[in-house]
Amino acid sequence: MPEHTAFDPTHILGLDGYLKPFLPAIERRYARFQQWKDTIFQHEGGYEKFTKGYEVMGLTMKDDGTVVYREWAPNATEANLIGEFNEWNRSTYPLSKNQYGVWEVEVPPKANGQPAIPHDSKVKISMILPSGTRIERLPAWIQRVTQDLAYSPAYESRFWNPPASERYQFKNPRPPQPQSLRIYEAHVGISTPELRVGTYKEFTQNMLPRIHKLGYNAIQLMAIMEHPYYASFGYQVTSFFAASSRYGTPEDLRELIDTAHGMGLTVLLDVVHSHASKNVLDGLNAFDGTDHLYFHEGSKGRHELWDSRLFNYGSHEVLRFLLSNLRFYMEEYQFDGFRFDGVTSMMYLHHGIGTGFSGNYEEYYGPSADEEAIVYLMLANDVVHTLYPSAITIAEDVSGMPLLCVPVKQGGMGFDYRLAMAIPDTWIKLLKHKSDEDWNMGDLVHTLTNRRHGEKSVAYAESHDQALVGDKTIAFWLMDKEMYSNMSDLSAMTHVISRGLALHKMIRLLVHSLGGEGYLNFEGNEFGHPEWLDFPREGNNNSFHHARRQFNLVDDELLRYKYLNNFDAAMNHLEERYGWLSSPQAYVSLKHEGDKVIVYERAGLLFVFNFHPTKSFTDYRVGVDIPGEYSILLSSDEKRFGGFENVSLESKYSTTAMEWNGRKNWLQVYIPSRTCLVLGKM
Repeated sequence: MPEHTAFDPTHILGLDGYLKPFLPAIERRYARFQQWKDTIFQHEGGYEKFTKGYEVMGLTMKDDGTVVYREWAPNATEANLIGEFNEWNRSTYPLSKNQYGVWEVEVPPKANGQPAIPHDSKVKISMILPSGTRIERLPAWIQRVTQDLAYSPAYESRFWNPPASERYQFKNPRPPQPQSLRIYEAHVGISTPELRVGTYKEFTQNMLPRIHKLGYNAIQLMAIMEHPYYASFGYQVTSFFAASSRYGTPEDLRELIDTAHGMGLTVLLDVVHSHASKNVLDGLNAFDGTDHLYFHEGSKGRHELWDSRLFNYGSHEVLRFLLSNLRFYMEEYQFDGFRFDGVTSMMYLHHGIGTGFSGNYEEYYGPSADEEAIVYLMLANDVVHTLYPSAITIAEDVSGMPLLCVPVKQGGMGFDYRLAMAIPDTWIKLLKHKSDEDWNMGDLVHTLTNRRHGEKSVAYAESHDQALVGDKTIAFWLMDKEMYSNMSDLSAMTHVISRGLALHKMIRLLVHSLGGEGYLNFEGNEFGHPEWLDFPREGNNNSFHHARRQFNLVDDELLRYKYLNNFDAAMNHLEERYGWLSSPQAYVSLKHEGDKVIVYERAGLLFVFNFHPTKSFTDYRVGVDIPGEYSILLSSDEKRFGGFENVSLESKYSTTAMEWNGRKNWLQVYIPSRTCLVLGKM
């Protein structure tokens, strides 16, 4: 039995006293979590055993070469294992069913001791329903599925059991958990400038050194769990235990992660447990002929906006499946944690459809909250952090749910970070609807600093969401069609390009240093990738033109993309030295609307931003708490960043002991128009 920790509201009330009226709801959630945990420890051998369902279910091997196949399908009245190994014969390997609806069969080895089911050969389960109808499905726990689009868009399941000589052996230990999390969000398939799907091997060889050089310490891999429709960006999963075969083999992915670990890079999986593809032939939907095996039945089990199926988080076997899925990726692939997709959809019965969030606590603790899903997320975080104390979990939530990033034992949901989703929306609104003169410094600072006390956020200026078709990257909002004609150093530095380069750097440093306790960049945006993302689909004649990242642009020394790339690297490496992301929130001493100047201190550094489109300021007085002599550590106006070198990096700035803007001292700086500076004590 696990230790029972009595619910003590002291910590959460210390974080937020306004939660007091909602303590009964918080306590009820905690009690439901504890009840599930007790059940797992009483009847399933605890987390250690319960979350290794993949060693029992699906196709597994015995030491003597026997293949064991188990599948949960209570509605079926008859089941047979079929495949290339028995020429798809529906009678040679019948399964027997136990009282829990789990079917099982053992396939003895060949005379030479080799498994009767060859490595990478095709298999299926064939079932008879009570109506007499025969159905055939891909095993739910299958670890490899492949697609031949010339034949059919449906996937085929394969028994992945390579000989020992072909199995990838991990060489590198996991890196320690980063104190300051700098995430590079990436998609293997688009990580090539060529008009095709990129591979795990290419990502390992080409992308990992690039990411490491840029100063990121974590990679968040998207679209790994198998999804038949490439254009779904990986968010319509059919086979949860199968790493996508369109990029290569499971061994190739293991090599990618191990190589990243060797570079000190943490690797996070974008995990989709918020919903599943509605596909029947190659998915979980109607797996045993019923509407309600893995999912809720009827409308409760369907997401009307995503046209997908919704899990029944109150089912014992569904919990085994999902929690084992997390353990599988941590154990078998050595991922270091997860970014949970669609958390808002999970936590509310309305799934966020047609609903805004005002911040009223009734929205979080009233009847629209889905407590089954919330308790699942508590269990998931408790499992991951209990079994892997250095693991990282991140929640994608737009609702602002309180206690999302408070440990489960304190009454929270247990995530380490939440994505600061209001920040990218703010930039898009400013760039689309406001002239530079109308940018409100106070509103900007409020958006960047308005986060829940005691809960960590990952800030970002733009992610994959903002790059999708219908929107465009920040660089393209700033420079638009001039990116086609004026990004060469051989062409004139036009006003549009000059403004675009300057604001791109300023926006990213402001978000990086003020917006959270972690930072995220979507691949390509570090160098101002033009245009948008659009995967091959019928509507674009299956074109790969926008389903790639054009790293050839930043690698071309004649093009100005290199300046943004250089600044991104300098920003990350400076954070590595001073650790502002792991420091307490910044003290903002100035938000001047007329001058368009923002000044703040964090991690002992002084940040000065001049967003004014035309005015530069000589001897601009700024407050600073710690006295001494300061120098410039980073200036967006440096030539290597595409700037004009109007600020001398040799200058020294001495403080004067006189209060200014609520700080004990002041110093004076020259701050050109559309420039940002970072100063540190000498």
